[in-house]
Amino acid sequence: MLIIGGSGLVGSTLIEYAANSYDVHVTINKNEINLNADKVTKIDLIEEPLNVVKLIKKLEPNFIINTAAHPSVDLCENDHKLADLLHVEIPYHMALVCKEVGSKLIQFSTDAVFDGTSNRKYTEDDKPNPVNYYGKTRLRAEKIILETDIKNVVLRTAVIYGWHKRSRFSDWIIQSLREKKMVDPHIDQYNTPTLVDDLAQVILKICKMDISGLYHAVGKSCISRYEFAQVLAEKFGLDKNLIKPVTSQEKKQLAPRPPRTCLDARRLEDAINFDFCNIDKGVSFIFAKSKVNLQ
Repeated sequence: MLIIGGSGLVGSTLIEYAANSYDVHVTINKNEINLNADKVTKIDLIEEPLNVVKLIKKLEPNFIINTAAHPSVDLCENDHKLADLLHVEIPYHMALVCKEVGSKLIQFSTDAVFDGTSNRKYTEDDKPNPVNYYGKTRLRAEKIILETDIKNVVLRTAVIYGWHKRSRFSDWIIQSLREKKMVDPHIDQYNTPTLVDDLAQVILKICKMDISGLYHAVGKSCISRYEFAQVLAEKFGLDKNLIKPVTSQEKKQLAPRPPRTCLDARRLEDAINFDFCNIDKGVSFIFAKSKVNLQ
């Protein structure tokens, strides 16, 4: 198994779950990881995009998990060239070489492929209509990955969290509240937050059962960022009075955000016999983990 982006939240968590079942090789950029040197390849995807193709040809892995994406939706709105390279061109070349060597490619995508105007959870059959450039590039990559080889998999996910130093939203809330600082999460942006440990287990099941196609891979709870922050504060025993709800009008972001992009993961759950956590179960999981593991 080759994991592209081994030091990130998803990649490093997947290493822990996959190490006993697979010969795992990972790519990293600037952030080091605790893994044997012969299992790690340093690649700057932006500066050396074709090096990942060379690596795939060299290793010929059974499975490739591409977790690489730019974390800033706003930067993608400003820098289309960078977004195109990382989200579209590199996955395209990866898909081609995967087909050549017989590797199965599992590509991550996003709930931002939808415009957020539906009052129900989106299924895989709903028509995408991204409102920002980040979502547009991820949608283009989806089509490329699935059209290049029918055995590939695309997983749409959202607001991934865990007990991890790269869990952006939950770390911001927990750390700020511990330091008695005010936080201002949006009250009018709804998603289905996803426990990273669930994603790691799902990937292993997908590899074992050899399913293919497009799936939603998200938690069960459709909640706002403000409500997510409230659950975190409650479970970690922190002051909820420090959480100030704001609207998208009050706290503007450069790139437009869809208001409600909750996804329905039942198709994937049925396909691999798996249950994603709801937000209470997921946050309870990371709270328990915080008691036994240091970040």
